Amino acid sequence: MTDPNADPNVPNVPPAPPAQPAPSYGTSAPSYNAAPPSYAAAPGGGQKTNVLAIVSLVSAFFISLVAIITGHIALSQIKKTGEQGRGLAIAGLIIGYVGLVVGIIVAIAWFALIGTAISTGNIPTN
Repeated sequence: MTDPNADPNVPNVPPAPPAQPAPSYGTSAPSYNAAPPSYAAAPGGGQKTNVLAIVSLVSAFFISLVAIITGHIALSQIKKTGEQGRGLAIAGLIIGYVGLVVGIIVAIAWFALIGTAISTGNIPTN
């Protein structure tokens, strides 16, 4: 049977077969019975480090008084909670106390130098 309205220059091609339905991914996915990979725990039991211990160590290089205060608070918290970071807090305390003592010595030396300059009259005047 030929179509009377068909163009005589176009060959008679049969229609395309109907499309197959898309696969259902949720129901027919293959199941693999392999266990998920297991990872070993981090050394130290996975406990977290006390934040104030870190703050104490970092601030010891800039502001000694903050390092001393946060170091003592961190040690108190570590004793109560059992967190990691005791060494960091102690290091922050030691560096903080050393920095405080050095700062006090420098301040005393500075004032002594200024006092000596004033008493001997070696201050430049305008």
